[in-house]
Amino acid sequence: MTKTVMPAMPQASTEMHAYYAQRAPYYDAVYLKPERQEDIAFLAAHLPDRFRGLEVLELACGTGYWTQHIATSAKRLVATDGTAEPLAFARLRPGTGLVEFRQADAYALPPDLGAFDGAFAGLWFSHVPVEARVVFLQGLHSFLKPGARVVLMDNNVVQLRDYPLRETDAAGNTYQMRQLNDGSMHRVLKNFPTEAELVALLAEFGEQIKFSELDNFWMVEYAAKAL
Repeated sequence: MTKTVMPAMPQASTEMHAYYAQRAPYYDAVYLKPERQEDIAFLAAHLPDRFRGLEVLELACGTGYWTQHIATSAKRLVATDGTAEPLAFARLRPGTGLVEFRQADAYALPPDLGAFDGAFAGLWFSHVPVEARVVFLQGLHSFLKPGARVVLMDNNVVQLRDYPLRETDAAGNTYQMRQLNDGSMHRVLKNFPTEAELVALLAEFGEQIKFSELDNFWMVEYAAKAL
């Protein structure tokens, strides 16, 4: 009898964890760039409006910049991240006293999180390998109720002016080299999916898919299908 070997569950790379752990103390500088202020002001108002009164699961919350905005309107908010150092800063955000922070790998979320009618991931999807996108979405949607409101937001190609792509692997993943304040250089997975790619990928998982292009970010919103 032939034994079926199941593919290994993807995990966030140790390289990525190390990069964001070291960057955590000054990560928020990314939100202070003058050219991003109009986009950020829009998102800071839009996200609380979209998640008002909902039970929301946030993935890869990092230092909690978007968590603090969603927390103002969500009925319940569970914010997860796979790296301890950014979470320590997230817990200090004003107005997040009722947020449940959990250290958890986005590809292997704890089964006791519960069920949600909202989900958000900001500046995370670009770090999901092309070959792991479906598995990641399947895992996320296993926690979502039918009709749950999902919002994904990430950098658009404008970011390449600061961090050009340095490498493309066989699966089509692209990589940047980034320097931290201590001078260390890090190879960072950073993909830039097109609107067509996102809509095609999400058609299996959602309805009423809406893609928006801001000056510095893209955003896609949809209602979760029953899986």
